[in-house]
Amino acid sequence: MSERLYSLMEKHQKLDEKLRLAQRSVMPDPHEVGRLKKMKLAIKDRLARFSNQPSIAG
Repeated sequence: MSERLYSLMEKHQKLDEKLRLAQRSVMPDPHEVGRLKKMKLAIKDRLARFSNQPSIAG
């Protein structure tokens, strides 16, 4: 696994944890929840693009 892919997966996981915590609060901030969801989706899209790139066999 490349370092770039690992880094994106790690960021996605951290955002997922933050999102869960934000949603569990007594009064979740809808703007913060929306912001975290957008960031998580953007990273998911980058992961999808990364995985669709042809690998270079050496």
